[in-house]
Amino acid sequence: MSLSVKVGEVGFNNPCLLAAGVLGTTASSLNRVVRSGAGGVVTKSISLESRSGNKGPVISKTSCGWINSMGLPNPGVDDFKDELTQFEGDVPLVCSVFGETPSDFKEISKEITDYVDVIEMNLSCPNVEGGIISNNPEQVYRYTNEVVSSVDTPVWVKLSPNVSNIGEIALEAEEGGADAVVAINTLKGMVIDIDTQIPVLGNRVGGVSGNAIHPIAVRMVYEITKKIDIPVIGVGGINNPKTAIEMILSGAQAIQIGSAVTNNINIFKEINQGIKKYMQKKDYQKINQFRANAHKKTTNK
Repeated sequence: MSLSVKVGEVGFNNPCLLAAGVLGTTASSLNRVVRSGAGGVVTKSISLESRSGNKGPVISKTSCGWINSMGLPNPGVDDFKDELTQFEGDVPLVCSVFGETPSDFKEISKEITDYVDVIEMNLSCPNVEGGIISNNPEQVYRYTNEVVSSVDTPVWVKLSPNVSNIGEIALEAEEGGADAVVAINTLKGMVIDIDTQIPVLGNRVGGVSGNAIHPIAVRMVYEITKKIDIPVIGVGGINNPKTAIEMILSGAQAIQIGSAVTNNINIFKEINQGIKKYMQKKDYQKINQFRANAHKKTTNK
C-alpha cells in the first residue's frame, strides 16, 4: 500500500517522502525519486509568478549539512502545471506553494488542486523578503483557513523552527483547518569566508539543513505532537534508519528527506528497509505500535 493522501494512514508501509526543495523542480526528477523508493514526493515551492531567486552564491556545504539562500526560484504556477501533468509516480504528489498574501496562496492552490494529491503551504522559508509567515500565530490561522476553505485537497502547513513556541503555532494551523503540519523548515544561519572575511552567501544569511538540525527537529516534532491532534510530518537531518526511527518515536506520522538525497538517491529504500528491520527486531507489525513511544517512556537514569 502506498502513502495515503488522507495522512492518517501515512507510514504503515513506506513513510519516506521527498522534502520540498530537492529534486522537485521537474517531473523527470520527481519520477526518478519515485523509482528510487520514495513513498511520496513534495515539489519545489511554487509561486503565482516566476521568481529568479536571490543573488549568488546561494548554497554552501558545511561541516554538518548545507546552508542555502535560494530565495525560492521557480517557473511560476502556470508553467509548473505542465510538469505536474507529466508526473508518472504511483505515490501521492504533494505540491509546495508560497506567496506574499493569503489570496496568493488561495489562487495558487486553486490552480493546482486538480493536479495534485496534497497541497503543502510553505509558511516558513527564511530566505525571502517580508518575513516568515509562520512566526505569527494569527497569520498562520488566517493563511491556512483561506486555503482550506477554497479547495477540497488535503492541506499541510510547513512550519518554521525560528519561533519561541512551535506548539502554539502548530495549534493555529490545526484550528485553521490543516490536515497535517510539517516540521521543520531550515534554521537561520551564516557562513563566513575567513580569507575574504565576508559572508559566503550572496544573501549573507541562509537556511541551515542536514545533520545539524536533526536534534532540534526531533524536539520540535515531540512538542508539536503533544499539542495537536492532527498528524505531524517530521523533517530535518534524516539521513539513515536511526534518525528516521527517532523522528517516528517523537511522534511523526511520516518523514521527509531532503539534504541526504544529494548524496544518495537510494536513501528512501535504505531507510524504509532499516525501519522494517527495526520492526522485526522489536516484533512490531505496524509503525503505529512504536510511533510517539518516546512520550510514554520515562527518562533513563
